[in-house]
Amino acid sequence: MFQPMKTMAAPFRSLRSSEHQCMQDFIHNTLPDILASIGGGRPILNVIGVGSGAGEIDLEMFTQLHLKHPHVKINNEVVEPSNDMLHKYKVRVSTTPGLDHINFAWNKMTASEFEKHWQEKNSGKKMDFIHMIQMLYYVKDPEATVSFFRSLLEKDGKLLIILVQQLCNTEISQCVTTGDIKTFFDSEGIPYHNHELLSQMDITECFTEGDPVGELLLDFLTEVIEFSKNAPGDLKKGVLDLLRHPDCSKEVDGRIIFNNNLGVLVVEP
Repeated sequence: MFQPMKTMAAPFRSLRSSEHQCMQDFIHNTLPDILASIGGGRPILNVIGVGSGAGEIDLEMFTQLHLKHPHVKINNEVVEPSNDMLHKYKVRVSTTPGLDHINFAWNKMTASEFEKHWQEKNSGKKMDFIHMIQMLYYVKDPEATVSFFRSLLEKDGKLLIILVQQLCNTEISQCVTTGDIKTFFDSEGIPYHNHELLSQMDITECFTEGDPVGELLLDFLTEVIEFSKNAPGDLKKGVLDLLRHPDCSKEVDGRIIFNNNLGVLVVEP
């Protein structure tokens, strides 16, 4: 049985890909206008981070939120199933100045466990901002998950979803792209705004048998630990052929450059 991978991907991502930089650009250039439109002048903003990991991106978003709403207090529900990631997030909060206006509630649980917990609590509390960054790959029913969290939004609230735009192999892991979620929104008549984050990744080493960097890259791209060792030969060949396909990659100066674009969907209630 393949073992899905989440924690390993994060530090490796920034080494090999422009994904981190394109997300930074979005947070600093596009997100502020989105955040400016929430809150309706209320003194407290309610936020949920679903699959927040170690909190690095969350805290950058809070910086932008504070710039747009400097006098507002924030209640932040952190939803993250990994003990290790939650611990790193707590350490980051304790060592980052200027977060006194944020109250953190830590929920060591999956998105579906949080949904059950929230419904049992039956608080009726509405959310101003909910973000789900690179996490819908890990839920059984992405459409139902999105629908639940959207149902929690205030009338001027926003739900932010970031996902890859392409390349998933359904034989390996749960496969969901922004295209899938857009199709769902279109079929349900749910309005959304769409942004594309251009990102590339050098995957040349993936095609050298036994190359340690290539093996890590394959683990990252397939979301599977030790993919090369565990995958049957025909599946591995299929993945490599897919990575090499002109729709996915191009050759530049003898290097294979993979299109690693991300899609951002901003959804209203």
